[in-house]
Amino acid sequence: MKKLIACVFVVAAMLAGPAAYAVQPDEIMADPAKEARARDLSRELRCMVCQNQSIDDSDAPLARDLRLLVRERIASGDSDSQVIDFLVARYGEFVLLKPRFTPHTLLLWLLPPLALALGGLAIWASSGRRSQSSDLADPALHELNEEKEACL
Repeated sequence: MKKLIACVFVVAAMLAGPAAYAVQPDEIMADPAKEARARDLSRELRCMVCQNQSIDDSDAPLARDLRLLVRERIASGDSDSQVIDFLVARYGEFVLLKPRFTPHTLLLWLLPPLALALGGLAIWASSGRRSQSSDLADPALHELNEEKEACL
């Protein structure tokens, strides 16, 4: 029975994935409400090493330092927006996984929909040209098609 329980524990630990190992036990705050705030904030912040992971998911030493910094700021009484503002002032907008909608990031937010609209416009214009070119097809081909239909 002990072997079965040990196997179940090992399999559960393996399935938990790397996110379970990212936040170390010595980082966790005593107050559950503050810890929940810290975890929520760390899910919004980019790991500067991994770049496509949040600091909550990353095992990188810099991510650990940022998690500790977030917890220090929360423990000192900063609000969530003050913590984010502090990190943006220190590391720039790149630290945010979802950048703010500001004049500085306007191109970042508007370029994808603009590219999609231009692509749709190009497809629409291309299909319009095709229909016009098929209407203006060679009259000899049109006569051949009529003869072919008459034979059938």
